[in-house]
Formats: sequence, structure tokens, C-alpha cells
Amino acid sequence: MHGDPFKPADLSGIDASTRASILVEALPYIQQFAGATVVVKFGGNAMVDDALAHSFAADVVLLRAVGMRPVVVHGGGPQIGDLMGRLGMEPEFRDGLRVTDADTLDVARMVLAGKVNRDIVAAINRHDRRAVGLSGEDAGLIIARQRDADLGFVGDVAEVDDRVLDTLLGDGFIPVISTIGSDGAGQAYNINADSAAIAIAETLRAEKLIYLTDVPGLLTDMADPASLVSRLTVARARLLIDDGVVTGGMIPKLEACVEAVAGGVGSAHILDGRVPHVVLLELLTDAGVGTMLIRTERAVA
Repeated sequence: MHGDPFKPADLSGIDASTRASILVEALPYIQQFAGATVVVKFGGNAMVDDALAHSFAADVVLLRAVGMRPVVVHGGGPQIGDLMGRLGMEPEFRDGLRVTDADTLDVARMVLAGKVNRDIVAAINRHDRRAVGLSGEDAGLIIARQRDADLGFVGDVAEVDDRVLDTLLGDGFIPVISTIGSDGAGQAYNINADSAAIAIAETLRAEKLIYLTDVPGLLTDMADPASLVSRLTVARARLLIDDGVVTGGMIPKLEACVEAVAGGVGSAHILDGRVPHVVLLELLTDAGVGTMLIRTERAVA
């Protein structure tokens, strides 16, 4: 933890003119996105570093205060693995996916809904008491189907019922969603948070879907920070994947962005959650700081 996360930033070194310029630069973006739904998939170091977590919470509250409709979606794989280790449970993986038996599912539900979700809600509510914690099981928010019997209770999103989200957003609340869903018989399933965020963003017709990661964005050369691609279209993203320019863990992130934008989300963003206030820097400044994926160049005003 780096200092007091609730202490306001020290702006004493910034003169009044510079502060005013910052606000003026943000104004057109605030006007453009007033009333827009912004879905943020919260993860990476921002989830486990207290200072970053509270910086993120402040960003979410500010988005709500200027008229946007933020929705937070989170997983918690490392936290699930940590509790399993403390309980003496040995995780099993197949093709990179955690096999989820009944005991593992119980741990996942405890960690996601009982620990991670509550921590995020508490961080947001420390700034403004508007956050409401939800599991995908609540009010049938996320209807799930089993992915593969060999993986146990691992699910995919079959449907998102947005009625409870519409009610909360309409009343000015900030939904914080843990990605446990259930099927028609009430059986719970652990769902990949990236996939759940796409489904929620598409259902809500979100203007933006933001992924907080531990990388600066899409790099065409992982060893060169200057190779950051600040903006690209769906067509170019697919070309970069097909040509092997994008490799490793960035492939599923970029594919998720492509799926979201192709499914109707206005734009998708890959941001470095290790940077304080990165959400505000991306959404409310001219330069931006991560990678934004759009449908076509004409899709952006």
C-alpha cells in the first residue's frame, strides 16, 4: 500500500491555469458521454493493490457524478487460488481452465461474492454510497449454461437479464457484479469475468467496455513501450491476430474487444490498471493512455 488511499491528491504544485486547462479538456468528453453506460472489467494489480483499488473507486464515483452510468464487473481467480491453497485444496487445470467441482465452486462463491465484491463495494462507498454488490445469481442476472462436463461447474453466459441493472442505474446506483451465474434449475457456475463483461456490455448497449490489465495496452512489440497502438479498428485487430503480431495473453483480450464491438458496444479499451486514475486519463483527456478498439474509423465522432 502506498500512503493513504483516501487522501486527496496534492495539487499544490499545479498552478490555477493548468488546473483550469485540465477541467476544460475534460468538458467535451463529459458532455459527449453524459448518460452513457460504461462497463469496467476490474482485474489485475488494481484489484490487489489497496492504493490502486481506491484510485479506481474514485474514478468510478467521478464518472457517476458527471452523468455516466458505470457498471463494474470482476472475477477473482488469484484470490480463489489463494484460499484453496490455505484450505489445502489442490487446483486442477485443463487447457488453462480451472476444473470446478462442488467444493471449488463453494470457494469461488465465497471469495467472489463474500470477499472481492464486498471490498470493491466498500471502496466505492467510502467516496459515495452508491455502490450495490450483486452476484450473477441475484434476480437471475446471469443465466448460465455448462461449458464442458469435464470442467465441472464452469459456465458460459446464456443470457443477461438487465432489469435489475436498469433499475439500479436509473436510480443512480453503481452495480458491482461478481461473475457467478446459475441455470434454470438454480445450479451455480463460475463464469470467466472477461466473457461476462462482454455479455453485460452488449445487453446494456454500453458506450464503452474497459478492461483493466497489467499491460499498457496493445503492444506490437512487447519489449518496446513505444509500440503501443492507441487506436485500431475491428478489421485491423483481426489482421494483427491472424498475422501473429499479437501473441500470448493479449490475444484473448483483443479478441474480447473485437467480440464486444462487433456485438454493438461503442468502443472497447485495454488499459493499464497499475496507473492511478487510468480510467479518467483514458476517457476524459485528449491523448488517452491505452488502446481503444472501434468498429470503423467513421464510428467515432
